Amino acid sequence: MTEENILQGCLENHATAQEALYNRFSPKMLGVCYRYAHNREDAEDMLQEGFIKVFAQIRQFKNTGALEGWIRKIIVHTCINILKKNKKFSDSVDIIHADNIHMNDHNIPSLLQAKQVVECIRILPLGYRTVLNLYAIEGFSHREISEILDIEESTSRSQYTRARGLLEEILIKKKILQKPREKLKMVSGAGV
Repeated sequence: MTEENILQGCLENHATAQEALYNRFSPKMLGVCYRYAHNREDAEDMLQEGFIKVFAQIRQFKNTGALEGWIRKIIVHTCINILKKNKKFSDSVDIIHADNIHMNDHNIPSLLQAKQVVECIRILPLGYRTVLNLYAIEGFSHREISEILDIEESTSRSQYTRARGLLEEILIKKKILQKPREKLKMVSGAGV
């Protein structure tokens, strides 16, 4: 079934089209939910609630962009709303890990290590993890994140910086990322 057929069937409330849409996009969207959730069960609950919203709002899809992107946006907002509703976001923002560690782009692991990196992201405190996901993965601006999470824009920026630093520490400890090399100190006149 083509995406057009699936979309048309969903607009007509056909169960087979809804099932086809769910089967096509749910694996990727579960991955999105998993980045925000505490565990797989929470991610599955987020996914179900997100798809309920997708089917309820399917008439709002204007076919001007990718259907997957439209679904992803609903899923992300669903995850954030669940976190906010359960107060899991505001209660777990942990700022004691700020050590001003900067992650250099040349240290970013290869795609082969992506699954390990996602697992390390899940270790981050929920506030850090949420801002990191929204900014670095979903592409939201700090202004948008501040509006979504009801936090200050500066808080979003600092949470992102701290999340990157803590993530780098975790990646180094798990030997997924190498420690940045210290600059060699050259002693003038050493004759080397």
